[in-house]
Amino acid sequence: MSHEQTMSLTGTSPVTGSSTGLSKRTLGVPALVFMIIAASAPLTVVAGGIPSNFAVTGNVGIPLSFIVLGICLVLFAVGYAAMSAHIRNAGAFYAYIAQGIGRATGVGAAWVALISYNAMQIGIYGLFGFASASFVNGKFGLNVPWWGTALVGFIIVGWLGINKVDLSAKIIGVLVGLEFVAVIVFDVVSFAVSPEGVSGAGLAPSNLFTAGVGAALAFSMAAFMGFESAAIYSEEAKDPTRSIARATYIAVGVISLFYAFSGWAMTVGTGPSQVVAQSQKFGPDLLFVFLSGHGSVIVSDIAQVLFITSLLAALIAFHNAVARYVFSLGRESVLPRRFARVNTRHAPVAGSLTQSALALVMLAVFTVAGIGSAMGEMYPVLTFFTWLTNTAAFGLVLLLILISVAVIGYFRKHSAGYSLWTRVIAPGLATLTLGTVFVLIVVNFNVLIGSDGFSPLSWILPALVVIPGIAGLLWGLRLKKNRPEIYRGIGFGGTSDPASIGCEPL
Repeated sequence: MSHEQTMSLTGTSPVTGSSTGLSKRTLGVPALVFMIIAASAPLTVVAGGIPSNFAVTGNVGIPLSFIVLGICLVLFAVGYAAMSAHIRNAGAFYAYIAQGIGRATGVGAAWVALISYNAMQIGIYGLFGFASASFVNGKFGLNVPWWGTALVGFIIVGWLGINKVDLSAKIIGVLVGLEFVAVIVFDVVSFAVSPEGVSGAGLAPSNLFTAGVGAALAFSMAAFMGFESAAIYSEEAKDPTRSIARATYIAVGVISLFYAFSGWAMTVGTGPSQVVAQSQKFGPDLLFVFLSGHGSVIVSDIAQVLFITSLLAALIAFHNAVARYVFSLGRESVLPRRFARVNTRHAPVAGSLTQSALALVMLAVFTVAGIGSAMGEMYPVLTFFTWLTNTAAFGLVLLLILISVAVIGYFRKHSAGYSLWTRVIAPGLATLTLGTVFVLIVVNFNVLIGSDGFSPLSWILPALVVIPGIAGLLWGLRLKKNRPEIYRGIGFGGTSDPASIGCEPL
């Protein structure tokens, strides 16, 4: 029996005395694609991310940036997808890096992943609370605070997190489908209006590759966050050997092309000469103002509701990702074993409740800190959302680089049946291109968090990712010295002696 087959069969718990396994053969390729795209949040990116990118960078070539980054991520996906056929672990990044680079590095990567995914998920509550409260207050004349509607979203997400994953997948599938409809309506209206004609300015390389290209690419990279999450569901996929790779490729293709087309539509509908100024004036309201002016108020209202549900879908997707990371670390005793507890619905209940508790604490902290803030209604967007989601983007790109290196390391020992392109060239190119994007994020981090010039936050927030990563690495080395039986199972589903089943220790 192969190591991978053995890993898929393990999972009895000393905590519960029963299977700790997640739901088996539950998610097909369509469900996986929807889970990935939900984390990417199409309507959120088109309504919020793209106008913000135009406004901050002044770069008209934003639509082309999605094609450029899509190519980088396809290079990454070559090796990533190949590894997914061998490694089925809800810890995904953690397991890949542990098996490709080393177990201690894998533990460090696990801490980076936990911080990054939590930051992304929790930060979205800031934008969700702002958008939902603004809509409710505007339509019904109420005065609901942003944290009130954020709590409603928190309850929904927490309840779904402790239920079977296919329930989340079905709800997300409906929400993502409606998001696409809303954006397509906007695209069609934009091309119909086209005040300056159908111009290719948004896709012209000369407009993207200017002095602001670094910040533009850094901003656009955040739109892809979550594309790698199919592997997190590898233990719950119907056909993990094939479906993870297919879902990843499909998601990258759909995300890059759809965002590029919709960004182009925004430049055409607003006019290339006006898109930057209009984005600076209206920000995330640009899409809704445009639909109100060229469609109808009811169409704009529907789009706003779908914008809110888009954020809810992203919250659900990232919550599920965090819960599975915690489950995987608990199963392998890197975290206490009680974190591997599942319920009768095969949901990682301990991981889900842990993530919910952390989100609630952070929500309370930012709520108290925002009392009397001079930022007014924009406070949860300019702080809670902006700070945490850009910190997450920093951490996740760092993980993508480590994964690319891990692919090369893994296939040095498992090269049979794979070409030089898959084993070395594609992951090597991915390391270089993603490394360039990472440098751009670091250099432009003050821009990403909305700071004029240097700000202490431009190093404090990245440090919140890097320091736990270093601490995790040191913890892994300590386990190697003091708890070798646990160390041997890191990244391998908790099996205490991978060597006994034909796997060389790393």
